[in-house]
Amino acid sequence: MKSCPCNSGLPYAECCEPYIRGIKKPPTAEALMRSRYSAYAEHAIDYIIETCLREEGRQAIDAKQTRNWSEQSQWLGLRILSVTRGGPEDDDGVVEFEATYERNGLRDVHHEQGQFRRVEGQWFYEDGEVAPKTVVRAGPKIGRNDPCPCGSGKKYKHCHGR
Repeated sequence: MKSCPCNSGLPYAECCEPYIRGIKKPPTAEALMRSRYSAYAEHAIDYIIETCLREEGRQAIDAKQTRNWSEQSQWLGLRILSVTRGGPEDDDGVVEFEATYERNGLRDVHHEQGQFRRVEGQWFYEDGEVAPKTVVRAGPKIGRNDPCPCGSGKKYKHCHGR
């Protein structure tokens, strides 16, 4: 059975999948945050758009570009750092998290304090404050005079290093 991408330790079918497929609604801000991360990992971009609170937030997402980014990334894990409010009886909450992924040989950690709001019993992502972090190269750096990793036999500077 497939593990849930959100790192809950539960099977995907018992964790975030029912939320992403619209079978159930996330009961807490943290559950919504976890399901949104899993939606990126599962390339369910419509869910990302639908769970934005504001119309302008939904319109600001370029679905095609976001889907490409989602599909071209390797999703490495979600870590919940803190949760303030956001329970089943609350109407707002903050979830601080780190989402780790790798794309084009670069590993990145997206660190954010996400603001969530419950409207008519349903949780939505309202806004977030991103804490910038240094991108760390996943593999060794290729020198200009090293052989090009594409296998052409040329030096990197004469092939893909231009």
